[in-house]
Amino acid sequence: MNTIKLAAFDLDGTVADTIPLSIESFSLAVSPYTGHTLSREEVVETFGLNEPGMIKAIVKDRWEEALRDYYRIYEEQHVKCEAPFEGIVPLIEGLKSRGIIVSLITGKAEKSCWITLKRFGIEHLFVDIITGDEYGNRKAENLLSLMEKYGLTPEECVYIGDAVSDVMSSRKAGVRCLSAAWSESADREALERVNPGDVYELVADLERVLTERTENGA
Repeated sequence: MNTIKLAAFDLDGTVADTIPLSIESFSLAVSPYTGHTLSREEVVETFGLNEPGMIKAIVKDRWEEALRDYYRIYEEQHVKCEAPFEGIVPLIEGLKSRGIIVSLITGKAEKSCWITLKRFGIEHLFVDIITGDEYGNRKAENLLSLMEKYGLTPEECVYIGDAVSDVMSSRKAGVRCLSAAWSESADREALERVNPGDVYELVADLERVLTERTENGA
């Protein structure tokens, strides 16, 4: 069995419980430009795009103003989530101490990503920080780019994410996805259907699997 040399993490719902505040911030910021209060479902339908793409999908005019409002409100709403999930930072630090490349691949826009990382004080935790695209989900392509950058095979990499789309993106790149199901936002049943045997409800469970698969822990 190949040992892991690169572990890439999702951000929202994986490193921190930021999905609820992202949805609330989006609704608060964008609803005034739509003439009605956006429902959770309407916001979630735009997931896969970064925030500029999400807003453009809903607001045809004045989307720049809506985007500025979003970033401001998103930063303010971080009082509702002031730290990553318990155990995540030690997990990542442990991987790095064993020589594992730890990267971040998120669908968030660069600005919102950095708002979150700086708020948590973890902006220096990742070797690579790859943010989202306004035209679609590019996580598979980003995983392939990291493999090319470091000369790695798919078997030497893993992606840790909380969504079904993360499983699909990983498979498209040939990479094993370890599904994070410790967030209240995670759809555990759906994850078990598409990724049976690789769904983890506790950070500690994921840590055990990663330790077994890293070079010094194999």
